[in-house]
Formats: sequence, C-alpha cells, structure tokens
Amino acid sequence: MTAFNELGLNAKLIQNITAKGYDTPSPIQAKAIPQVLSGCDLMAAAQTGTGKTAAFTLPVLHMLKGGARPGPKDVSCLILTPTRELAAQIADGIRGYGAGLKLHSQMVCGGVNIRPQIRHLARGTDILVATPGRLLDLLGQGAVRLDHVRMWVLDEADRMLDMGFIPAMRRIHAELPKKRQTLMFSATFSREIESLAGEFLHQPQKIQVTPANTTVSRIDQTVYPVDKTRKTDLLKHLVTSERWGQVLVFSRTKHGADKISRKLCKAGISSDSIHGDKTQGSRTRSLKQFKDGRLQVLVATDIAARGIDIQQLPRVVNFDLPHVAEDYVHRIGRTGRAGEAGIALSLVSADEVSQLQKIERLIKKSIPREEIEGFEPEHRLPTKPVKSSGKRPPNKTSGKRPPNKTGGKRPSNKAKAGAKKHRGSHADKRQGGQSAKQGGQAANRGGRNRKPARASA
Repeated sequence: MTAFNELGLNAKLIQNITAKGYDTPSPIQAKAIPQVLSGCDLMAAAQTGTGKTAAFTLPVLHMLKGGARPGPKDVSCLILTPTRELAAQIADGIRGYGAGLKLHSQMVCGGVNIRPQIRHLARGTDILVATPGRLLDLLGQGAVRLDHVRMWVLDEADRMLDMGFIPAMRRIHAELPKKRQTLMFSATFSREIESLAGEFLHQPQKIQVTPANTTVSRIDQTVYPVDKTRKTDLLKHLVTSERWGQVLVFSRTKHGADKISRKLCKAGISSDSIHGDKTQGSRTRSLKQFKDGRLQVLVATDIAARGIDIQQLPRVVNFDLPHVAEDYVHRIGRTGRAGEAGIALSLVSADEVSQLQKIERLIKKSIPREEIEGFEPEHRLPTKPVKSSGKRPPNKTSGKRPPNKTGGKRPSNKAKAGAKKHRGSHADKRQGGQSAKQGGQAANRGGRNRKPARASA
C-alpha cells in the first residue's frame, strides 16, 4: 500500500498531512498526485467522498512552493468550483495542508461584499478558489488577471455542467494562457464531460478509480415507504425514537427545506436549512453550527449540500427523491466518507416510484424496503423495478372485441361491403357533379377570355 511520503510530496506537506491524522492516500489520491506532479493535463473521475479535493490541492501546493511570486492582480493557480460551500471547503483544505508554505490563497464567491475581495486580489494570489459568477464580475471590473495562470483546476465539472455554467467557463477559458496545466475532476465521465474536456484539456491522462455512478459500498441504503402527507411525522419519529445524532436531510426545493426545518424546530429538534436563497453569512453560520454539533438536523437542497464535508457524518435522509438519478449518488456520498460507514435513508411516497426505479437502474441494485409500524402507506411501493414494454396492456375481458356500443349485433362483412359501396356511389355522384360543374365554369371562363382569331392574309 502506498504512503504519502512515497508520492514525491515535499517534507512540509507530509508533516501537515500527518498532523491531520492521514498516512495512506485514497485510491484517487495515489493515482492522481503523481500524474499532476508530472505536469500533464488530467481527467479524474471518482465518486463523492473519496478524497478528490486533496488529490489536487496537495500537488498544487507542492508545485507552487518556492516558485515566483505572482504580480499585482495576477493568479498562479485558479480553482473553479460550482458552489460557495464547496469553495469554502477547498479553501479550508488549502490553508490546512499549506500551513507554513508561505503561499497566498484566497476564495471569491457571490453573496458577500466584493470590495474586500478586490482589495486582496490587488497584491497577487498564488491560489484563487472561485465560483464562476463572481470571477466574471471581478474580471469585468479589472480586479484580476488570468493571463499568467500556470494551473487551472475544474472541480465538480459535472455539477457545473448541470448548473448551466458552461458559457461562463468558456469566457473564463478565453482569458487563460494557452500554455498551462489543466486538471478536471468529476464524479462521472459523461459524454458531455468528455466533450468539455476536448475543449479545455490537451491530451489528458484519464483516471477512474470506481465504475461510473456507483455508490460507496460501506453505505447502508434503505427505503421507507410512506404517504406523502406523513413524511414530516415519520422524520420526527425516526429522529426522536431512534435517538439519531447528526443527520443531513435533503429537500428537492428551497421552500420545502425551510418548511421541514420549521416543523422540526416546533417538535423540539434543533434544525436549520441552507439553500441558494440564503445569504452566504447565514449558510456559513448554519454549516458551522452543524459541524460543531449544535444543530442536530441540517436540511439542504442539492446545490447547497455539495460543499458539506463532514468525515464522520453518520446519516443522510432523502426527504424527497431527486428528479435526476445521479443526484442520489451525490447525496448519499455525504456520508460514508474517507472509508467510514454510513447510512442513507429515503422516505418514498407512491408518486415517486418512477424516480426510485431510475435510481435503482443507475446503481444496478434494488434498495431494500422497510415499513415503519404506524406509518404504513395506503399505496404500497413495488418491491422490484417495474419494466415497461411500452405497449398498451391487453383487454382484460376475454380477448374478444368489445361489444357494439349501439347494443345490436355487429354487421356482417357483406353488409359492411354493401354499405361501403353505397357510400361510394353517393360520393362518386357528388364528385362527378362537382367535376361537371367545374368543367362548365372553366368553359365559360374560356369563352370569355378567348380572343377572336385574325383573318388570314
């Protein structure tokens, strides 16, 4: 088994890694770090919770240590990430791993005052962690230059694709020098990601440490069938009766996240919600309280939860199933991180059967169902994925044609043919009459328009 001190990282980095309690790299770290240190472009895919952040922050810190200081407004390494929470997580990792390396790093994102960011960028930045929207604002104001970037990291590229950041990424790409090293990290290698890599990367090495869209094996997954109107009651029952510790709950909508949190608070369960409509200060405060154990339940939307990295988070709950099956993999990846065991529970009502089937097809396994006493649903869920042939089901009577709506006997084939002939004769007469009429009208027009012939000479 490879150790961190065998990957070629400098002694100060090894010391900081050891101080954090790590001595053995995860599979993605063991494969990615040597490739990044070699200077090649890299595409890396690994499921959530496998250590992707350290896989690029450690070699970036190693390669920038001892290098030339960036000039005013210049950036040596740009790390682009989709959400504020994820940007904060990466920035924390850089500060922790890079302690004592004398490298200046900064995070810029929306939702906070832009003026301090402009002021700090003026001195030059070794590592800039940014969300696309705020970086474009800063570029537009001339507060930062990207023409001296040596390394460009695209983190959670699949999520940036889903969030519609591709035009912004292309505008940022146009500001970068052609000669640079580019690293793209993603949970999956979809066709869209491959196409994007063709635009931004040059002959990249590819690393994929797990099959696409698989879930961490140490996560215990269960479906709790329940009627939609009783989901909140079931959640309160589970949190209190099972004496759960910290739990991250996923809601499909921002309004839903606020509503769930309010109802839990009324039941005496310390809870808060985070989503895109909340200010950055509010989101940071709620996340810190959750990490510190002051909040028992944090209710989040998919986008806000991408930056939540708690190594020993024991449990996640899908209050609503996501519309996109791949998001289920990202959600449950918030637990079972760094080799820890985790539990993922889904409260599923009858109107979510199609989403459940898509998830089970994606992860290639059937998730066990478990009904909770007192919360048995009125409409039961299928125990196995339903396969649809796309054909209309046969009539349940006797396979014969349905009876004539008029109540009489069906006409014989002779009668049908006679009726058809009778209708045809009437149609022919009408058509013939119309043709004759049209012919007469044409003749009259011809007579009116005909010019008299000239007499021959």
